[in-house]
Amino acid sequence: MDVTFRSDVTVELVRGAASDADVVFAARVSTAGEQSLDDVEADASGSKGLINYLMRERHGSPFEHNSMTFFVQAPIFVWREHMRHRMASYNEESGRYRELKPVFYLPARDRNVIQVGKTGAYEFLPGDEAQYDLIEKRMKEACTESYTAYQEMLDAGVAREVARMVLPVSIFSSAYVTVNSRSLMNFLSLRRKVEGSHFPSYPQREIEMVAERYEEEWARLMPLTHAAFVANGRVSP
Repeated sequence: MDVTFRSDVTVELVRGAASDADVVFAARVSTAGEQSLDDVEADASGSKGLINYLMRERHGSPFEHNSMTFFVQAPIFVWREHMRHRMASYNEESGRYRELKPVFYLPARDRNVIQVGKTGAYEFLPGDEAQYDLIEKRMKEACTESYTAYQEMLDAGVAREVARMVLPVSIFSSAYVTVNSRSLMNFLSLRRKVEGSHFPSYPQREIEMVAERYEEEWARLMPLTHAAFVANGRVSP
């Protein structure tokens, strides 16, 4: 049995039906009616001001008429945070129907691990070598032992949905995540710590790693919308 430990996440854009023009034609239907159809395939570069206006005034619905589907691999403790947002459609691999692979998350040594301050007003700082050694040693031992127990139960004929109960939340799971840009902005406003944000956020580092990759792909697909989001303090419309 080869147990794998990772300190990263996987986020791949599978399909992106999203562009700045989507915002423009959706917004213009309110004043132009059927003439807004002319903007469906139009170059949105001349509509920067309109997009910024919509963002600034928090007219959110025009930002919903697009879609991005991502394939994401992340530890289960990240998925528990992710799905709390209720801002996307999810299809996750099932530990009831397939044998889960022995891939676990292990924090990298550049990850801050010491919490200073109280809830709502704290920061994380680097640990010392002894603390990082302890994290690596105990997490590897615990994950290896739990996966051995999982395999023993499967080999004894125990159902997958029962055997999986012994596994820790650091095990990786895969899912498809489909989201529109308005919902994604809500996610990014809470799951990234970025200077210049109107409302500061303090995300756990691992879900911020997912958010960073989402934002990279979204900014490439919808650069004018992304720029307006940043310029207006990263507040979701």
